[in-house]
Amino acid sequence: MAEQVRLAIASDLSGFPLKQAIVEHLRQREGLAVTDLGIHSTDEVRPYYEQATKVALAIQRGEADRGVLICGTGQGMAIVANKHKGIYACVGNNVFDAERGKIVNNANVLTMGGWITAPFLGLEIVDAWLRVQFVQKMEFKREWLTNALHQVQALEERNFK
Repeated sequence: MAEQVRLAIASDLSGFPLKQAIVEHLRQREGLAVTDLGIHSTDEVRPYYEQATKVALAIQRGEADRGVLICGTGQGMAIVANKHKGIYACVGNNVFDAERGKIVNNANVLTMGGWITAPFLGLEIVDAWLRVQFVQKMEFKREWLTNALHQVQALEERNFK
């Protein structure tokens, strides 16, 4: 039996409808434990930089393995999440971007735009991102991609003191 993946998810008001659809969808999946870090209603307005930090810290503390963040475009969430050591966030507003974010860059956080991505597509995007692993489908570049990730981690060590 495969180990359960722990996923933290959060949004701001602009991403709330898409987040709700994704949470409902993912909670039906086996092998996945979903922690919804808010917002939980349209009355609970929180800025993207607070919400992104919640998911990044959950991963840093070992409470989650992966994260999903949703704001208007996905850009702000990615910027803030990437300010945290050990967080590799990519914007994935389509299936190809999301898959390649994990396969090529080992992204442990997926960000999306609630203004851009319809819920039915958002579900496909998240499923695709969760389905793949680092270097999968690009095994011929395993050594190069692994070295590139190590170089990024070395930059992170120098820059995050």
